[in-house]
Amino acid sequence: MKTFEVRDKIYEVDEDDFLLHPDEWDKDFAEGMAPRTGISGELTPAHWDVLWFIREFYLENGKCPVVQKACKDQNLRLADLQRLFPSGYRRGACKLAGLCNDPASVNTSSSPEPAVSVSTSLIYRTNVRGFLVDPAEWNVDFAEHKWEETKMPGPLTEKHWKIIYYLRARFAKTGKIPTIYETCKDNDVDIEEFGALFPDGYHRGAVKIAGLSG
Repeated sequence: MKTFEVRDKIYEVDEDDFLLHPDEWDKDFAEGMAPRTGISGELTPAHWDVLWFIREFYLENGKCPVVQKACKDQNLRLADLQRLFPSGYRRGACKLAGLCNDPASVNTSSSPEPAVSVSTSLIYRTNVRGFLVDPAEWNVDFAEHKWEETKMPGPLTEKHWKIIYYLRARFAKTGKIPTIYETCKDNDVDIEEFGALFPDGYHRGAVKIAGLSG
């Protein structure tokens, strides 16, 4: 079991430093973890406004708000969010708020065996959140199947595919999923346009459709 200690308090975290038990979160965890997410100095009121919004949304809805909702509620541009949380929304803001993009994914040690997602005659191995277990098994059929699950009208467009293939190419090259900041910048889209393309959010939408696990 991995732990994180700050101010004589010990927190259980996963291998990526996400808090395993979101209800054990407190301000000491956020302040202690902040340097590990690339934040220098103390957390400012602007940081706390975002963190409290995420916490309140989680308490009301049981999940982390998508990035476009956080930006809209706090009247932030994507550049503002990047300045506050340079490591990313999920890997920065949501982590410091004691969550990841989906609280159910925090404690993977007790997760059941991967579920199965069926599309036409093909079978894909997915985890309990519907993410593809092996990115190498991804294909266009999987993407279209996941898109249908979002219940959005119409098929995936050229703009969708551009982002999907970008995510897969970056992951193949670096072994890491790019941040929402990198994805928007490299594909010349702002947060509003991205939200219109993928209403389910960055990880639960674009990353999942691209066959990556987040």
